Amino acid sequence: MEQSALRLVKRAIEYLPAEEVLRFPRGIRGIYVLYKYRPRLSRYDVVYIGMTNAGSGGGVRQRLRVHRKIKSGLWTHCSVFEVWDNIRDDEIVELEGLFRHIYRTDSRANALNVQRRFRPLERVKDSEVESWAER
Repeated sequence: MEQSALRLVKRAIEYLPAEEVLRFPRGIRGIYVLYKYRPRLSRYDVVYIGMTNAGSGGGVRQRLRVHRKIKSGLWTHCSVFEVWDNIRDDEIVELEGLFRHIYRTDSRANALNVQRRFRPLERVKDSEVESWAER
């Protein structure tokens, strides 16, 4: 059996121009990030984090195609992180929720992310660091 370098991510591509999203085959599941390239600063700002799972129709390709139509001009590039086939859809949702939670207070990333926090994460929060030593 082939050994993977990562447990969750099968393949990744970063900073693909928006015009090239139709190059993806249908059915790719995983996490994607939309960026706005700032040439003057020579950097990519995160504007949205999303995910696709088995119920997403055409997968990443379809989601990015829709984003190009309805969020045109708000993003210029994307990154896609495809997950392995054995990663469940609820695990993809959890990853997306975690990333959105991290970016929830970033004013640049909040422009398109409606979700301000990931509710399931609230249930596992523990601000008493001393209790983390318990196993």
